[in-house]
Amino acid sequence: MGEPGPLAANNRTAAPVKLLSNVEKLRLLTKAEKAGLLSAAEKFGLSLSTVEQLGLLSKAEELGILSAATDPGTPAALLSLSLVLLALGPAFVYIVPEENAVEVALQVVVALACVVGGSAAFAASRFVSNLQRSS
Repeated sequence: MGEPGPLAANNRTAAPVKLLSNVEKLRLLTKAEKAGLLSAAEKFGLSLSTVEQLGLLSKAEELGILSAATDPGTPAALLSLSLVLLALGPAFVYIVPEENAVEVALQVVVALACVVGGSAAFAASRFVSNLQRSS
């Protein structure tokens, strides 16, 4: 009686993701600086003090963005979303008829949105996966 069953043995919690340590290991801030992203953000009025004043980090946490970055299921969910979007674009073009200009324009808009969204989801999946990698 007091021994855990097979389900309890498989229900172990994963080690917590050390997000800031992984950001440091990947040298993301150095890469962002070299790419000119930080100076571009400052030109658009986004500095660390602006982030603090606007409460962007607390908003990101309220929306679950920071928690999602540490959730082990996030990369797989983003990858699944990207595959669905990348398949949806061509499927939509195939299914919607091309009888008038509005339908063709709709095909172009939906296909473009699916390609951009699918590519962004794929890139986000890889990015979050790299952030979560512990070694």
